[in-house]
Amino acid sequence: MEYIEQFFGTIGDLTWGWSLIPFLVVLGIFFTLLTKLVQFEFFGRMFRVLYASPAPGGEGRISSREALLVSVGGRVGGGNIAGVAVAITLGGPGAVFWMWAIALVGMCTSLLECSLAQLYKRTQPDGTYRGGPARYIIHGLGKQFKWLAVLYAVCLIAAFALGFNAFQGNTVAGAAEDSLGLDRMWTGIGLAAITGLIVYGGIKRIAQVADVIIPIMAVGYIGMALLIIVINIPDVPGVLWSIVANAFGIEEAVGGGMGAAIAQGLRRGLFSNEAGLGSAPNVAAVAWVPHPVSQGIVQSLSVFIDTIIICTCTALMILLGDVYVPGAADVNGVALTQQSLVSHVGEWSQYFLTGAILLFSFSSIIYNYYLGENALSVMTKHPLSAHALRLLVVGLVFLGATAPGATSVFFFSDPMMGVLAVVNLLALTMLFPVGLRLLNDYRAQLRAGVAHPKLDPEKYADLDIDATAWRD
Repeated sequence: MEYIEQFFGTIGDLTWGWSLIPFLVVLGIFFTLLTKLVQFEFFGRMFRVLYASPAPGGEGRISSREALLVSVGGRVGGGNIAGVAVAITLGGPGAVFWMWAIALVGMCTSLLECSLAQLYKRTQPDGTYRGGPARYIIHGLGKQFKWLAVLYAVCLIAAFALGFNAFQGNTVAGAAEDSLGLDRMWTGIGLAAITGLIVYGGIKRIAQVADVIIPIMAVGYIGMALLIIVINIPDVPGVLWSIVANAFGIEEAVGGGMGAAIAQGLRRGLFSNEAGLGSAPNVAAVAWVPHPVSQGIVQSLSVFIDTIIICTCTALMILLGDVYVPGAADVNGVALTQQSLVSHVGEWSQYFLTGAILLFSFSSIIYNYYLGENALSVMTKHPLSAHALRLLVVGLVFLGATAPGATSVFFFSDPMMGVLAVVNLLALTMLFPVGLRLLNDYRAQLRAGVAHPKLDPEKYADLDIDATAWRD
């Protein structure tokens, strides 16, 4: 067992340790410059999806907004509550600035990967679509790269569907036990039962649930942050200045100064918004949209919501309070966020945070399950395989909730996510000309006065796309 842990530890060091983050940052800047700052060009169009009508025509279609909310539910999780607190503790207030910076760059990366997932999606017998990095590797790079797609799929299942879901079950049960005194067994039973009910409904039910709980989750959390900002309005300019000053070394809150701020901000930001990691494109591909870039633009908004809005809410809750002490690590993670909330508005807020953690974690569970199901469909079409995965996910959620020590066996999750991210970034780099072609087509239609650009499959006859997915 020790050798296995060392093996995965080495993989983690080779990906997250020194290669992956620079790779993500450099490619994100490269994509941003070559697309002429596309995430800023179409920033206003991103928000139209929030009040868009449902997907027209045909049973099983998932609207662009529903796909957005599922991906927001997946991106927004423990990293937005505990991860931000860790970044501030280890990197100081300046880490928040670098989280913002990597999110703005990641918006472009997400736009490209999700546009490609849309282009190469496949129509399913029930009227839904499937797509994602595994499919744009197979159909975009060629069947000789199927081994790479299978490697990606295996890593996605191991990291998200299995490992991270066990951790999410543990997070929910721990929060309920600490603040409500609820026994882990009951939390595990309830969480497993609800998870089973939803995942057995497939992507349609997952999207319907996300359409309800994600707005409640986001609006509630943002509302709490706004309340704290109003209470502490005189201190807001000083906090914003400390974020910028620490980011550029003008002030130094922790050992390591500007270097610690950059390292923690980039790491926690990328881990939170997942831009470039190849997870969100699996969900982006299920939406009915007239043009692939339309959903790419929408998924940029998902990164914006996750980091620029939700992570900033957590940062302000912490930095406007008096619990956080620069350079001290006595209170860390979710405890720092929780105690900061209590210091602002009172003891009742710890129950609010427990509710937020429950919603954040549960939305991540159903998102992680779908990523696993989609990856599994690349490797096998056997109908029993999906049932086996559902039962396994429900069981792992229960196990993570009731036996927190059991989650230690999923030490491979982070290294596997590192591998799938490297695979996705390689595919993105190789398919970048196709993404640029899509983007130029979208822009040309807008210049011609087309309000809602549409994909013409005949213009892409040289590519291995599923024309039935664009028959409308």
